[in-house]
Amino acid sequence: MLWDTRKARSDGPPGAGAVAAADANDGQVFPTKALRKFLASFTSRESPVLLDLGPVVGSNVTFFGERLGCKIVIEDLFADLDRHGRNGAGTFAGFLSGRLKQGPASVDGILCWNFFDYLDPAAAQVLGAALTRLVRPDGALLGFFTTVASSDSRFARYVILDEQTLRQRPYAEGGRKQRALQNREIIRLFDGLKVSESFLLKTNIREFLFRKPAAAR
Repeated sequence: MLWDTRKARSDGPPGAGAVAAADANDGQVFPTKALRKFLASFTSRESPVLLDLGPVVGSNVTFFGERLGCKIVIEDLFADLDRHGRNGAGTFAGFLSGRLKQGPASVDGILCWNFFDYLDPAAAQVLGAALTRLVRPDGALLGFFTTVASSDSRFARYVILDEQTLRQRPYAEGGRKQRALQNREIIRLFDGLKVSESFLLKTNIREFLFRKPAAAR
């Protein structure tokens, strides 16, 4: 699902107003230190392309449009994992191996949110390698990782309130527990990317901002 935010800065995608109204009054608010750094990665780029692992949040599309004038591709992997947990055949790692159709080095930035918290090791490895291939040189990848394993299987919709504040709203059952990855495990998932920034928040969330090294000239 692709939105060109240069054409939708004023009103966002269909249903954006209704979603934003609901998002503004529900869920847990918490700070983010990495989002501002992520945005700063693209301020000098014309029409960057972002990949969002989902779900669709209309107010987020508008937010990125106002600041970056970017194109956003939304691939709702959360919904895929939910469906696979209920009626999928085979492994989720096998499903992910052919899921993303974008070409190598085709996106400037990737928003993972906390999706990796719900993946088994094999699926996480497959997805990490796929995302690493998609990022352009000097591109960025933002991910959130819990520090505390949890039995809460609900996925969260992350709503951007401003550059330093997010709202986390549970929206669907994921069908599996969250797991806490060690820092070294997270870094190994994105072999080929470098840790640009990492923050440990009081909310038991670690924010990682990865960058792909610029191509040699």
